[in-house]
Amino acid sequence: MSSKKIQGPAVALIGCGFVADLYMRSLQSVPHVQVVGAFDIDVERAGAFSAHWGVTRFAVLEDLFAALPRDGVVLNLTNPDAHFEVNRACLQAGFHTYSEKPLAMRMDQARDLHQLASEKGLLLASAPCSVLGQAAQTLAHAVRNGVAGTPRLIYAELDDGFIPQAPVESWISESGAPWPYEDEFRVGCTLEHAGYYLGWLIAMFGTVRRVVAASGQTIPDKKGITDTAPDFSVATLFFETGPMVRLTCSIVAPHDHRIRVIGDKGVLQVKKAWANGAPVKFHKRFRIRRRLIDSPLGKRVSLHGPSHPMVGRWGAASMNFALGPVEMLGAIAENRPCRLSADFALHLNEVTLAIQNAGDQAGAQVMTTRCDPMEPMQWAR
Repeated sequence: MSSKKIQGPAVALIGCGFVADLYMRSLQSVPHVQVVGAFDIDVERAGAFSAHWGVTRFAVLEDLFAALPRDGVVLNLTNPDAHFEVNRACLQAGFHTYSEKPLAMRMDQARDLHQLASEKGLLLASAPCSVLGQAAQTLAHAVRNGVAGTPRLIYAELDDGFIPQAPVESWISESGAPWPYEDEFRVGCTLEHAGYYLGWLIAMFGTVRRVVAASGQTIPDKKGITDTAPDFSVATLFFETGPMVRLTCSIVAPHDHRIRVIGDKGVLQVKKAWANGAPVKFHKRFRIRRRLIDSPLGKRVSLHGPSHPMVGRWGAASMNFALGPVEMLGAIAENRPCRLSADFALHLNEVTLAIQNAGDQAGAQVMTTRCDPMEPMQWAR
């Protein structure tokens, strides 16, 4: 345990697996945030991670809690099955908590966490935080300002290609952690990925009132793993305010990460969900004689001034994973509401689980949680 007194914004990591390296790479872009240290029940993995990044390895969780200032944030980067227990332990210990997705694997657990955080006056947030990134904020700004006119329909695709045939066994993180493909297949692509565009949509339009979805397995046996979650889902989302949305997730269909906002004047489009700097383009609709055409040459929509630190590409992503923790630390320091609120995390969790668990018989599902649209980032107003 380190005896060094921590001053200023600080985080501590629980879980030193594949995704933890993405967080550490991102945290290097915000040097004003100190990393107190890391803990993992796998001692060997924790040692390799801590040695690679030069951070303190805590032997027991209590030491991590003792070293982190009360206005710091614990990052829960454990496997999804452990999220509920670890999040609860952090909140019970009196710490603001940022969890990797999902917040919990069951809604009763997610509600318990939401209530516990409220009772203790603590912030509780959930990944993904790409909603705070330049691409998402630029798209939201364009929608608010009517660049494409009134938004009528949104198509959001999170199809990753035929992943069961990919060489997933050879995917290794910077500090040597293997990509946890067994967990990924068992948790499912919807729980792992739907939140990226769901977060953008809820931030723009607020509460999803009804979900009509279906999900299932198209490939029962993946790398010899048979007890896997749905590898395909499709959902129609009905927002209280805003357009209708079709969202698809799969690890079977050809790679397609587009989101298209279809409005009265044309189409706003982003082609890369996992790139904070992905361009937002407007494809104007016009008539040539008797033909109606959406221009194939989109005009880039840009915000003026700096946004946030960008992180280079690693694997499939070019995202700054530190944006969420930094937003929480800013909210704590400024005594203001956090954009990644507990309500946002809970609603995101409910909608995602509704899609994941829909099967072929769920029909229309009425959501029971609520969330207001997100306040834009200061630089995106």
